[in-house]
Amino acid sequence: MFMPRNQNAGRHRSKINNNSFWTVEELKYLGTAITDQNCIKEEIKSRFKSGNACCHSVQYLLYSSLLYKNLKIKIYRTIILPVFLYGCETWSLTLKEEHRLWVFENRLLRRIFGSKRDEVTGEWRKLHNKELIDVYFSPNMVTMTNSRKMRWEGNVARMGEGRRVQGFGGET
Repeated sequence: MFMPRNQNAGRHRSKINNNSFWTVEELKYLGTAITDQNCIKEEIKSRFKSGNACCHSVQYLLYSSLLYKNLKIKIYRTIILPVFLYGCETWSLTLKEEHRLWVFENRLLRRIFGSKRDEVTGEWRKLHNKELIDVYFSPNMVTMTNSRKMRWEGNVARMGEGRRVQGFGGET
């Protein structure tokens, strides 16, 4: 592989096996945004957009009073979570982004579980965060993200030093 010494000079070409490529600052690979600075902020923003679009596409199901809550949770787990958490194994979450995940998930769970009648006043109100944790027994998105990262890290660690990466077109 050949790279010019002055990488800050703007666009330039790289050579790999006599093939020439333009060096770019950002690209999409398997649906994930990759930057030359390894910045994950844009990828997380993209996942929020995709997750919100997915929620919007099934919102009539989440708001429906005809469906059982268990079915709504299955919709959430099988349709929304995979779209939102795609590629989360490589995310480095800040506290702000973790908070955004909590807010996103709690908003969806409030749609699923609906309002609750207050025992004292008799008025309808939204569920508090503690009540959501009590009624939704599965791990939250932050815990799932951390679990997936640990599982992925374990897989990479077990690969060993001698593993060869398969190249394009079957070459090694």
